[in-house]
Amino acid sequence: MGRIAITGATGFIGGTVAAVLAERGDDIRCLVRRDPGGDFPWPFEVVDPTSTESLTQALDGYDGIAHLAILNDFHGLYADRRAGHDGYVGLTRRVVDAANAVGARVGYVSTDWVFDGTGHLVPEDEPPNPVNLYGYLKAASELVVLHRAREGFVARVGGVQGLHQTMSGGPRSQDVGFGYFVLALVDSLRGGNRFTVWEDPAINSVATPIVSAQIASLLRRAFDRGASGVLHFAGGTAVTRRDLAEATCRVFGLDAGLVSYGPPPDSARIPAPVPYDTSMSGEVTAALLGTRTWAIEDQLGSLEQEISSGRPVPLS
Repeated sequence: MGRIAITGATGFIGGTVAAVLAERGDDIRCLVRRDPGGDFPWPFEVVDPTSTESLTQALDGYDGIAHLAILNDFHGLYADRRAGHDGYVGLTRRVVDAANAVGARVGYVSTDWVFDGTGHLVPEDEPPNPVNLYGYLKAASELVVLHRAREGFVARVGGVQGLHQTMSGGPRSQDVGFGYFVLALVDSLRGGNRFTVWEDPAINSVATPIVSAQIASLLRRAFDRGASGVLHFAGGTAVTRRDLAEATCRVFGLDAGLVSYGPPPDSARIPAPVPYDTSMSGEVTAALLGTRTWAIEDQLGSLEQEISSGRPVPLS
């Protein structure tokens, strides 16, 4: 059992990390900006994220911190770049400095959008080349961890699928990335509605999807094994959006005849370039952590169990 603090636990991936680590017996503490309410399911402490001292006090006695908190507003990053920079790079610097002060290991969750989208199944040592501000801020935050943390690692993820642990209704909509894609498709087809899978060279069209529960499991392994450097938490299958839709229909037993293909509406596009192929190889990481990568059918099977039970189901 470890003592692990978590930032971003009110968010999509962070909530799953908290749920899986708590269920596996870890002593967790969620560091939050404001009181999340009486129904929040895990121990928490309200901290001032702009204060290294506040973060240091909250981390005292903890072995590690899983850092997932971000400024989750793509348009807002461009509207206020100073705030955007502080919400990623500045916050990461303060988290790292606090962790250094108490001797805690930092596990920073990054993204496949640090790449420019021209590679395929890129390895862990592939240099980042982001094409938009979000990717740039994530890449810059990676450097803070890699060069400033006394003990730490970067875990890149992409195409993440799963349930939001603290928001019963969402988010479940298709966007120009891969996140939430499967739930959006399942919800639509189970309701007997048609679903248009977006295909367009200007959106994220190839990825290696992974369920959020498996990300949590891999994070725990990385902390347990004292990992360092760059890790890729990736699924074992590179898929297009069409491939993912077809696999989802097979695994969930859905009517593929309700699926069509076409470009996204103009309202869904974002005012910045989007990397086309962000697929990552996770074989080196899996070997390092004593596990393996899992094919898309396995990832979707895990997600189907999660939807049925309401609880995240790691594959390892």
